[in-house]
Amino acid sequence: MNEDRIIIKDLLLRGIIGINDWEREKRQDILINITLSGDLRAAGESDKIEDAINYRTLTKKIIQHVEEAARYTVEALAADIAKLCLSAEGVQRAQVRVEKPGALRFAKSVGVEIERSLSDFD
Repeated sequence: MNEDRIIIKDLLLRGIIGINDWEREKRQDILINITLSGDLRAAGESDKIEDAINYRTLTKKIIQHVEEAARYTVEALAADIAKLCLSAEGVQRAQVRVEKPGALRFAKSVGVEIERSLSDFD
């Protein structure tokens, strides 16, 4: 398989995430970075959207999920996003980083980064 990539960088959303009472009531910033791996040759040759991985549609699904999910851990949210990514036509692997800016004192952000492939969800 060719290792072509689509990069979605610094998607800043707001959602409910965390274990503390105040985190369950007040939306927080959630910073998401995604790398989608797949074979992009057909889209590169044809210049047709139907041959491409539709990252716009995928991003809309991710936004809706993050705004509605109310997860307790960044790990769970990252796994949700990876599953959404892998449901998109043509995506073979997804690398997902989810961060909570300002979650730790003296740190710009804290987060997790995971990588999943289609075989992880067979």
